[in-house]
Amino acid sequence: MKKNIFLPLLLTAILFTFSCDKLLTFDISDSTTITIDANPLPFESPVEIPTPDVTTNSESEFAQNDTKVDLVKEIILKRLALTITSPSDKTFSFLKSIEIYISAEGEDETKLAWNNDVRSDAKSIELETTSEPLDRYVKKDSYKLRTTVTTRETLTQSVDIKIDFTFQVTADPL
Repeated sequence: MKKNIFLPLLLTAILFTFSCDKLLTFDISDSTTITIDANPLPFESPVEIPTPDVTTNSESEFAQNDTKVDLVKEIILKRLALTITSPSDKTFSFLKSIEIYISAEGEDETKLAWNNDVRSDAKSIELETTSEPLDRYVKKDSYKLRTTVTTRETLTQSVDIKIDFTFQVTADPL
């Protein structure tokens, strides 16, 4: 009789021990929009584009994934995509290069994503992304972006571009 009780308890203890060491991995997404105004931008010279602050909802995202801010081990940028939302017929052929930087209160600026030779007649492109951990930015209530572009042609109308981020989060469970 004692053997029958001991074996299930041992198996439960082993299962519990191994399940507690498991890290969570999940994605969270953010987005914002920038506008490159119609005007004769200087060719071959980078121009800074006003970029709104991004308000995160990271605390609720963490809670939905059974973790919390102080249990996050690492956040990396998995993907950053740009999509032209207006005008409807515009492609990225006007753009020579783009760089996007991230910063937050009390944190230094880091180069987030870039493409130094945009060659696309498409309405959407993906940028090269940093491999640096970004938890010190994404765990905050908001972060700032700074975008610089170099054009290869004069823009006769403003171009609205949606920036979509996908961050991969690694954290301990609650």
